[in-house]
Amino acid sequence: MTETTIDTTQGSSSHQLLRRDVRFLGNILGEVLIHQGGQELLNLEEQIREMSKTLRASSDPALLQEFKNVIRSLSPEDRHNVVRAFAIYFQLVNIAEQNHRIRRKRDYDRSSGENIQPNSIENIVAELRNANVPVDQMQEILQTISLELVMTAHPTEATRRVVLEIHQRIAEDVMKLDNPSLTHREREQLREKLVSEVLTLWQTDELRDRKPTVLDEVRNGLYYFDETLFDVLPELYQELERCLRKYYPDTDWAVPSFLRFGSWIGGDRDGNPSVTAKITWETLTLHRQLALQKYEQQLMQLMNHLSFSTNIVNVTPELLESIETDKQHIHLKSEDVWRNDKEPYRIKLTYMVEKVANTQAHGKNANAKYHSPDELLADLWLIDRSLRNHFADYTADIYIRKLIRQVELFGFHLAGLDVRQHSKEHESAMNEILARMNIADNYAALSEGDKIALLSRLLNDPRPLMSPYMEYSESTMEVINVYKAIKAAQAEFGPKCITTYLISMTQGASDLLEVMVLGKEVGLYRREADGSVRCTLQPAPLFETIDDLHAAPEIMDTVFNIPAYRDSIPDFNNIQEIMLGYSDSNKDGGVLTANWELRVALKEITKAAKRHQVKLKFFHGRGGALGRGGMPLNRSILAQPPETIGGGIKITEQGEVLSSRYAIKGIAYRSLEQATSALIQSAYLAKNPQDTKDEAEFETIMRSISEESQKKYQDLIFRDSDFYHFFKEATPLPEVGELNIGSRPAKRKGSDRFEDLRAIPWVFAWTQSRFLLPAWYAAGSGLQTYVQGNPDRLNKLKQMYETWSFFSSTIDNLQMALGKADMLIAQEYAQMAKNTEAGQRIFEQIRSEYELTSQLILQITGQKEILDNQSVIQESIKLRNPYVDPLSYLQVQLLSELRSLEGTSGDGAELLREVLLTINGIAAGLRNTG
Repeated sequence: MTETTIDTTQGSSSHQLLRRDVRFLGNILGEVLIHQGGQELLNLEEQIREMSKTLRASSDPALLQEFKNVIRSLSPEDRHNVVRAFAIYFQLVNIAEQNHRIRRKRDYDRSSGENIQPNSIENIVAELRNANVPVDQMQEILQTISLELVMTAHPTEATRRVVLEIHQRIAEDVMKLDNPSLTHREREQLREKLVSEVLTLWQTDELRDRKPTVLDEVRNGLYYFDETLFDVLPELYQELERCLRKYYPDTDWAVPSFLRFGSWIGGDRDGNPSVTAKITWETLTLHRQLALQKYEQQLMQLMNHLSFSTNIVNVTPELLESIETDKQHIHLKSEDVWRNDKEPYRIKLTYMVEKVANTQAHGKNANAKYHSPDELLADLWLIDRSLRNHFADYTADIYIRKLIRQVELFGFHLAGLDVRQHSKEHESAMNEILARMNIADNYAALSEGDKIALLSRLLNDPRPLMSPYMEYSESTMEVINVYKAIKAAQAEFGPKCITTYLISMTQGASDLLEVMVLGKEVGLYRREADGSVRCTLQPAPLFETIDDLHAAPEIMDTVFNIPAYRDSIPDFNNIQEIMLGYSDSNKDGGVLTANWELRVALKEITKAAKRHQVKLKFFHGRGGALGRGGMPLNRSILAQPPETIGGGIKITEQGEVLSSRYAIKGIAYRSLEQATSALIQSAYLAKNPQDTKDEAEFETIMRSISEESQKKYQDLIFRDSDFYHFFKEATPLPEVGELNIGSRPAKRKGSDRFEDLRAIPWVFAWTQSRFLLPAWYAAGSGLQTYVQGNPDRLNKLKQMYETWSFFSSTIDNLQMALGKADMLIAQEYAQMAKNTEAGQRIFEQIRSEYELTSQLILQITGQKEILDNQSVIQESIKLRNPYVDPLSYLQVQLLSELRSLEGTSGDGAELLREVLLTINGIAAGLRNTG
């Protein structure tokens, strides 16, 4: 029976409220199914769901066969509707869970002073105050911390923007139902509106008809700035300053802007020919348009709040003088002029709105627009001072300081755009340029030492390397045009719009020097007459494979020893940015080895930089999935060795992580609050190192475990000739590329080699098939080679889990992966392998490793079941599985039918569409998929 009311009894437990919302939304979906497909559709969906639940409770072969028969007997129309019913159910469950996170935070806030929410800003400030951390150390921590979260367009966000907007409306309406003051009619009206929204969701196509363009992806990224981040970030700073004043009341706090957002979208050209210099320029233009639009909106809103009259208050002379100056240079239309000359703030704001509107217009009077964010800030501070002059402090604090913070954070460029390109593109361009100038016949064939010597000489030579009269190949011209665009962009959009140039597959110091030499040609690097260097674009190496991680410390030591390079670092506050790739290192060596080698690289590169008195900002290329370094934002910060965060941290926010973290304001706030808390905690630990007397022994053990794990992983992935065929046939890898979820190709070179397959579809396909292999495979063998049945060694691993944060984090991530993986379902996918014998052999090897890994983790943690220590996640997985399973069985059936048409004249368009719908549904059901 469908529920018509929501229980808002205060005595309900937190978990019951979540279940209530899930049941409520599920009932609404049931009504929509009846409305759209009749009672028969709801009955069919319920039959499949009940059978799936029963199968989870008992492994009855007869029931499993009956279940498969029901799946196979579905008509195309029924199958389509059932797939969508389960997929939309997960969308609604995800909304309910996100709302519940907001509800729990509000519960803590209501009891402020009694219960402080864990991992909140107030929690960390209170802890440090209780630990007697002095004011000066707290101020030092705030001056040194830095976190930049970088949006990327990696193709794992399967949800269309229009669907996200429906989700947001549903979330807002469900949250309103918690209001105990709603009347019965208001509650009914809300329910009717929710039925309408779910119906709209049902009748909205969740699949894209075409791949998004790069500018589509740019606009999708800007959606989060527009909807949430522009407001949430200043609120976060306000909360930190509130807590600091509460626990350190004798200090006047002004928190620096330590937390910002950046982007790759429109700048990442590695393997994506659609990202050109022209596209990068258009991206920056869209960034600026949104920033200025937001400021114009904010200034217009301020006019409603700053109605102070000089009949009552005395404003400052400098405010009145600035208005007179504006009048001389800015000519407003008569209808735009604020007529009441006794309300000077409104007059000033009228001129400020006009100056913002004119900012990106060429040909305007220079005094009629803002040339930089600093000029807008000057006007805002002027207003702030005047308000405080007549004791309107509250207004200044609430409205003016918020806008000041927004301008400080977003400037006129909104977000720093990183440019990324593959190292081979620079080498190829340099090869052609040097050959045309008769400097080197075959630069690419030179030894690394000879390349470094030649590039260093070119950097120190003030003469240009290229002639404007030379013609180069199309690929070389595109490389050159990117640097020209960056130089022009820094002049047009501000020097902070692009400051970092990432180099994929960095394998030598010459890869960094090539970027500098190309930058020198357009003025991004120059040596002045007095010998000093001016540099506005920093090359940032990206170390991705295990071999690259091993080579990284020596590469950085080499570049820091090159004067032409070392002299450029002071222009970046003596900080060198270095990116570490979590995806390719995992694909290369397995999850356990990748995590270990990343940790080693972090520490060794930090040592190399310290010898040269250079601070490092590590850029962690984490994905959303466990197999790509995915984890909650705060945990990813705390997972870093504290001594490696001195120059700041950057972290990619990829794929579906963007919508799950930043589509709803309350969730965005909570995610960023947790990150801030973790950042402050890490900075404190860096200044106050903990006792690590056992760490050297632990690291020795971990090194041996990693070596054995890597061997086991590579034996299957690289040395088993049947494996790649199995992977393509036992997962929906070929079909994932048809999902139209990203502008970038799935392979770097369009080849069919495993080495050229991107890590993203690699992980995505394994997740869809319920193996989740990249997130756990070979960990068990690595651990087993150390334990070998020895109780003392097992006890040592238990000690490591209890006392060493790196090991405990690694084990808990493995638990998460094992908890989401399902070998019974995975076996159904394995049976799609054409080579039955090889498929069975490989599957049994994977299943055996799964069981070994699970067994060892339970022994190390002392748990009875996987994820016993994370009961909320454990319960969520158990509740979701019966709804995900039907989608998995349906996907196997559809893939088998679709692939049987290969080589025939059959049209598989509709079957492919159904497969893509199951991919969307499973992604929503499992989450953290990309």
